[in-house]
Amino acid sequence: MLTAHCSVQSVTLPAESGVARLYQAPDLADAYAVRLPDNAIDDPELLARFVFAHQAAWVAKLMGLRDAIVARFGLKTSTQLRSREPANAKERVDIFRIYTRSAHEIILGENDRHLDFRVSLLQQTRGTREGHSRYLILSTVVHCHNRLGRFYILAIAPFHRLVVRSSLRRAARIGWPTV
Repeated sequence: MLTAHCSVQSVTLPAESGVARLYQAPDLADAYAVRLPDNAIDDPELLARFVFAHQAAWVAKLMGLRDAIVARFGLKTSTQLRSREPANAKERVDIFRIYTRSAHEIILGENDRHLDFRVSLLQQTRGTREGHSRYLILSTVVHCHNRLGRFYILAIAPFHRLVVRSSLRRAARIGWPTV
């Protein structure tokens, strides 16, 4: 049974996020929010590592299928991304490069020849019926460089949304790391 802490909602891209104005006209921009329990850690990097470390098995299978297809087009696979710069592992979260960190947000992403993308995990306090609650908002923005990038986004966007929602919901069900 879903509780308030497991419910994932589609929200507008938060204006205070570092990705909100990154690309003038992004080819994809979305954001999803999940409520954090009061005792959840408040370090965005640790929250990001937790979300991406606890994805469902079907996500790994979907990534394997994606990798098999994109490798034929010379695009970076998840295996290639994970093995890049092993000495700099602290500068990556799963397959994503860390671009910026702040007290309330971490921005991850990657650049490739077909597109650039950024993923933000932002903690935001919002008013609720009970007072104020913390939310984790996962936002994605994508800028395509060419037709291959636009085709890629068109093809993966529905899966992207399923993966994001599933990842946040699963992290909430498992139970966020606490202080």
